Amino acid sequence: MMDLTEIMSISGKPGLYKMISQTKNGMLVESMLDQKRFPVFAHEKISSLEEISIFTETDDLPLKDVFKKINDLLEGGKALSHKSSPEELKEFFEDVVSDYDKERVYVSDIKKVIQWYNLLHEKEMLDFTEDEEDKEESKEAETGNTEENKEEK
Repeated sequence: MMDLTEIMSISGKPGLYKMISQTKNGMLVESMLDQKRFPVFAHEKISSLEEISIFTETDDLPLKDVFKKINDLLEGGKALSHKSSPEELKEFFEDVVSDYDKERVYVSDIKKVIQWYNLLHEKEMLDFTEDEEDKEESKEAETGNTEENKEEK
């Protein structure tokens, strides 16, 4: 299962950062681009990828689910470049999240999502295995086809 709680986006700084440890007034992070470590302070705008979601026409879709949809669409492959044309980016994102809110999700947001996906893909940090198992378990629970029930029948 992919854990995005320790992967950070820091406003004004490119790329993603892995939290190494908490400090008295912030945290120590490591750049996933060049492995440089540095302190980040509480006053900086830091977001855990776990907290980020994309606006859709109905609900907000957690970033983890967006990454899963990209992964499924590309069968585990790398996404197009975040430097692609705005039209290509929007078209790709619509394939991934067909009901994304076109008024509130900007091309800059799509670029970030794609850039982050590709970075996590490159670092082999996209792991959806447990998600699949969870789905199997919930399907079994819905249909009642658990091991105990199979034995009873």
